[in-house]
Amino acid sequence: MTVQNTLERKIVLDTETTGMPVTDGHRVIEIGCVELIGRRLTGRHFHVYLQPDRESDEGAIGVHGITDEFLIGKPRFAEVADEFFEFVKGAQLVIHNAAFDVGFINNEFALIGQTDRTDITTYCTVLDTLAMARERHPGQRNSLDALCKRYGVDNSGRELHGALLDSEILADVYLAMTGGQTTLSLAGNNDGEGGADRPSEVRRIANRTPGPIIRASDSEMAEHEARMTVITKSAGAPALWVQLLEARQQATSA
Repeated sequence: MTVQNTLERKIVLDTETTGMPVTDGHRVIEIGCVELIGRRLTGRHFHVYLQPDRESDEGAIGVHGITDEFLIGKPRFAEVADEFFEFVKGAQLVIHNAAFDVGFINNEFALIGQTDRTDITTYCTVLDTLAMARERHPGQRNSLDALCKRYGVDNSGRELHGALLDSEILADVYLAMTGGQTTLSLAGNNDGEGGADRPSEVRRIANRTPGPIIRASDSEMAEHEARMTVITKSAGAPALWVQLLEARQQATSA
């Protein structure tokens, strides 16, 4: 099956389980997902607590706080499997430590006999933010809490792990991690001999009528200022062009 629109629609996903590893018979007890389209949260989400038909390990309860008593009467995975599948199908899944969650989700489909869904990567692509963070910040702590601190994401409400809350926080972390411009290359610049290292030819267009100047709205400026604050917190200093602008303003006013 061909996955469609993975670049446009992303599902940030997290699970909580009775323990680990999945090979010891542990089960999913909570799934939380939020939807991103065009780098914006849409407000659509999928969230469910599940009856696992087994007890949770004490260590796991200490992490997420979801007791066996709380899960009594909650639906089993088989009851929500189709709804969950339709929600994530065709999207790019953004997961922190993806191997853990994907392994548990595949196992849940296998346990209910849905053999055509026992590899969710057949229907979705997967982006692992833990692998991304380790590549960008080698030798540093790259837990979700550590990334929140590094990128200035508010996680003050995260006393315990929770699938929906963690997926919402991870969405903010993912947007912060991928919000910077990494290249000025445009489509077509790397075609032909020489690739990305080939210098572009600059041509001036004669007798060109200047286009209209479209100024940013107040809301757009507010979003820009908020984004710059996150970047400043992450980098530990203002962006270089901001520093140059401040220096120029100081020189002008002196």
